[in-house]
Amino acid sequence: MARAYLSRVAEPYPAALAAFVKEVGPVEAAARVRSGEISPTVASQTSARRAEERAEADLATIAKLGGRLVVPEDEEWPRWPLLALENIAALRCGGEPLALWVRGPHFLADVVDKAVAIVGSRASTAYGEHVAAEFAYGLALTGTTVVSGAAYGIDGAAHRGALHAGGMTIAVLACGADTAYPGGHQGLLAKIALEGLIVSEYAPGVMPARHRFLTRNRLIAALGGGTVVVEAGRRSGAKNTAAITLALGRQLMVVPGPVTSASSVGCHELLRDGRAVSVSSIAEVVESIGRFGDDLATQPAEKESDLGTPQGEAMRVYEALGKRRGLSAEVVSVESGVPLERVRALLPELELAGLALRLDEGWQKLEPG
Repeated sequence: MARAYLSRVAEPYPAALAAFVKEVGPVEAAARVRSGEISPTVASQTSARRAEERAEADLATIAKLGGRLVVPEDEEWPRWPLLALENIAALRCGGEPLALWVRGPHFLADVVDKAVAIVGSRASTAYGEHVAAEFAYGLALTGTTVVSGAAYGIDGAAHRGALHAGGMTIAVLACGADTAYPGGHQGLLAKIALEGLIVSEYAPGVMPARHRFLTRNRLIAALGGGTVVVEAGRRSGAKNTAAITLALGRQLMVVPGPVTSASSVGCHELLRDGRAVSVSSIAEVVESIGRFGDDLATQPAEKESDLGTPQGEAMRVYEALGKRRGLSAEVVSVESGVPLERVRALLPELELAGLALRLDEGWQKLEPG
């Protein structure tokens, strides 16, 4: 109830309120926001709506649609994907949401365990929509969740591709989870609510606005283990999602397009600047965002162990680790030549794969068994 109230009272992302909630807890924070016993910074984010006592009504609205409010105190909360947002909150794209309004029959924390975001231009070409749908279809067949924003163009093609494969897709909205936006995707969103998940940090009834799309993009990037940009113009909103993906230390992938296509100018800029890797097949996407040893594009016979060996940047980070002592992420970054934020994202993955050990002084290499 407290988080439902706070979710409506403050416009995402409310940094001061989020810090206040962490300090005193959501119940105490909600009570003090109502009474006005808060700091000027928290008041600036809540005073306009603090009288909006609609928590019960909002919860009833989402429940009628078969949905629920997922909060950080729940087991369903995707802790690991969203925790990374706290490290980039200073970039003004926002940190971990206060709560998430969710529609759909699946357990959110489970379906984002293996996920990839597919984003791109609304003004897409037939080529871009074909690639987005084919990639999403193929990824869904591998058990990968496809995350996107339900917009016209590339987003819609990605959602449809995953659904056609009978797979899992998540639509992250820049409005209330009860609102079908854009209107032309009403049928698509209804299908996603039945077979996938609709996710929003905005309370029911909240209408879309330009700034809300930019805030929403950080959730798309965070819920995916990596992001594939299929088409993006020079000023495309997909480039905003791409920038957040990089800040999170996640893998950014780009599908090259015709050099004559204005819809692929943004993609080619990301490639030229060395900020993204080029992908041209589903296997390359799976390898980029997958777990070590499970999702390599190489044939099983080429693996050196049951876990397999890391590839690309992960291999460079692994080789830079010390065998007899722990090394800090900063030292590993210098030794491997991999950006520090990417090193910090890869080290826990190596630990989960049994290839690295976290010590008090840093990270140590483990040989595959």
